[in-house]
Amino acid sequence: MARFLASVEHRAFRMAMVAVRHRDDALDIVQDAMLQLVQRYGGRDSAEWPPLFHRILQNRIMDCHRGKRWSRLLMPWREEPEDGHPGFDIADPQQLPQAERLQQTRAMQRLQSALQQLPLRQQQVYLLRHWEGLDVKQTAEAMRCSEGSVKTHLSRALAALKTQLAEDWP
Repeated sequence: MARFLASVEHRAFRMAMVAVRHRDDALDIVQDAMLQLVQRYGGRDSAEWPPLFHRILQNRIMDCHRGKRWSRLLMPWREEPEDGHPGFDIADPQQLPQAERLQQTRAMQRLQSALQQLPLRQQQVYLLRHWEGLDVKQTAEAMRCSEGSVKTHLSRALAALKTQLAEDWP
């Protein structure tokens, strides 16, 4: 279980950051999801953990969005997001020449911005399918929706990202 959690921790945090845009909330979401997986599903077969974990993670993200709606109404002075930048990691950036590092950083920032403009369900599907590598069935299980819904949301997300990134591309 510890190996599985270590393998998804970083990506789960990035997914939560894209969705909620607040570092502390993202950390809480990931921690809650990991804890619930261990407590409720630790005895299950390890092949079941990825969709279970991502279902829990997506539910926590949805809970956070619901809570933020209320907190914006009750406490409109609360600042969010902290800095507006989820802080994507770039694999081994020091190994790249500076020009490539800059280009990769800019590309990730464009992708981050485009992802944040997607509706939440499209964000979730895109991140689960393309970042986490879940198949359609696992994504549907994680999001508690039909496989057709996953395909529809992914198609719409990809079309929106293609349009958005094509407009932003230099």
